[in-house]
Order: sequence, then structure tokens, then C-alpha cells
Amino acid sequence: MGTLDGRPVFAVGDPAAGRRGTRRQRESGPSSAVHRYRVVVVAFGGVLGSFRRRGSSPEDASATDAADSARLLDDAIPDLDWRAFPPGTERTSFAAPSGALARVALGPLDGPRVVLVPGATGSKEDFVLMMPLFAAAGYRVESYDLAGQYESWAAGPWNLDPPRSRYDERLFLDDLLAVLDDGAARAHVLGYSFAGTLAELALLERPDRFASLTLLSAPPEPGQAFRGVKRIGAISGLTSPRQGAALMLWGIRNNLNKVPPRRLAFVRERFALTRRESVDDIIGLMMQTPDVLAELAASPVPKLVAVGEHDLWPRELHERFARRIGARFAVYPTGHSPCETAPHQLVRDMLALFGETGTTP
Repeated sequence: MGTLDGRPVFAVGDPAAGRRGTRRQRESGPSSAVHRYRVVVVAFGGVLGSFRRRGSSPEDASATDAADSARLLDDAIPDLDWRAFPPGTERTSFAAPSGALARVALGPLDGPRVVLVPGATGSKEDFVLMMPLFAAAGYRVESYDLAGQYESWAAGPWNLDPPRSRYDERLFLDDLLAVLDDGAARAHVLGYSFAGTLAELALLERPDRFASLTLLSAPPEPGQAFRGVKRIGAISGLTSPRQGAALMLWGIRNNLNKVPPRRLAFVRERFALTRRESVDDIIGLMMQTPDVLAELAASPVPKLVAVGEHDLWPRELHERFARRIGARFAVYPTGHSPCETAPHQLVRDMLALFGETGTTP
């Protein structure tokens, strides 16, 4: 473990990171399960590549085998160390308009580019299980922490020229466009939750940077996006952005989603770096989600809306959203975070989407 301006930072592979449980538990429990899981995942990368090349027709036996394998592998995900990226992962700092963004990349340098963008309170680590699958299929995959989030905590509106006071929509959008411009070819872009809205806006502003768009658990309605959330939607309009952020942070810290122990430990540790004001501002932006449905529908870029059947928003809202923008629609037997709990199924469906674009290995 090291420090950055007095804040604790764990390096990838730091033996001090993620120590939990007894010695017996570490040696015979999670570590051995993680090893077996990763061995199978490496082999599964070849299955995904084969699935991408042969097509996704229901009549295709290889597609059926890949679908079944993906579900089985997702069901077998162990309680792992979310700080540990796959071997060969490159860690860099990207100079964005708002400041230095922590970035990771994996896969062949000449492979088609995949950019995975995390949401509020999230980070690049949310995609640690997806990255080796894309790399094994021949793609160059990368992710970064949004300004103010986790290891990009030093990035913020005070670094802009001229400086601004809030983490506004333009700040996040300009950072994303700068990341996309840091590459010659079009990219396959995934926006997760709040970042789905950012990715939509980036597509409409710079369609030349997009090969495809995947919206993962993204707000399915414009305006006050939380009004359609299950159970609390009816009262969400009565809260301020800061109150809404406080409720979300309380739920995460108290593990209302029942994530495994090591995932919970990482998420709680991540809060030590994430700036609270960035979360408040993001919730405020989600309460004013722009209405770009018509423009998205008019875009010829292939699109996928991917959600868990137990997501924050009801399935019917997501399905209606997908129809209105002309997107494929995929549902997984999980919650708001299929990138963590259904990564093999999600990557399988994204590779099928990529096959429509011609931007493939």
C-alpha cells in the first residue's frame, strides 16, 4: 500500500490489499476457487471468439454452447479480490480536461478498441471480469475512473480552464470525448448507469468516435430519472441531490444488495477516495436526464440495452426504452451490476453486437 497526497492507495497485486479471513480461508477457500475460475475463463475466451465469428443464430450449435457456458461461468464466479487486474493489464494516468484520470488497458495494441465507462461511485475495477474476455477475443479494452471517483479523485472542476465549481455534465462529457480521441479508430463504448447517459450524449456529439453503443443499467427515462425506480420512485422527487446521494451511499455501505464479503470490502475502501461532492453532483444530473430519445433512434450506430431483471428500474421501462431507440435488448438473472455478476453473458452479447459493425479483429 502507498499514499497519494496523504490518501491510501493500493497498487494492483499489493499483498496488503484485500486481506480478509483466516490463513486457512485464504489458502483453501477463495484463492483456490479464484485460480480454478480463471483457468476456465481463459479457455472461455476462445469460446467467445468462436461465437463472435460464427454468428448468434439460435440454430447455431456453437452459439447455444456459448450461451450455456456463459451462464454457468457467471454462476461460478467466486468471491475474488476486485483490485487484481489480469496479468498484462497496463495502468496509466490520462490527462483529461478535468485532471488526471486513472486508466487501465488490456489486449493487443492493434485490436479494435472497447471503452468501458463506470457510473456513480464506481470505478474501472467494476469491469475486471470483462476485460480478459474481450482481450482473449482480440480486442483492446480499457476503462477509467470518472473525475472525482476512486483513483481519479484529484480530477475536478477546479482544474478546468476557466475553473468551475461543480462536476457538471460538460465536465464528464469532455473527459469521455478526450478519452475517445486518444485513439485513431472508432470504439465500442459501454456506459454503465449514469455513464450510459454520458455515452448517449457523446455519440450524438461525436458519432465518428463510435463503432457501437452498449447501455448497461442506464436510466431508461428522461427528466427526473429516479421517478421510475422500484419502490422509492414515487418519493424520489421530494429529495435533494445530496439527500439522494446519501440514501444511495447508505444502501451501498450497508450492503443492501448482498454482495460477497470481498466485493463489499473493496467498495467500502473505494469510498475513502471518492469525493462526496462528485457523487452529489452526479445524482443531481440524473435528476435532469436529457431527452435524446429521438436523436438516439435516428443514429445508425448499432446499440444494445443490457440490464438485470432485478435492476433499480422495472424491466418494462428498459424494454420500452430499447424499442424506442432501436436497440437490441438483453436481460440477465441479476441486479443493477451485470458487469460484476453476469460478465460472460454480457460480453457474449456485446460481441454479437460488434459483429454487426465490421469493427472486429
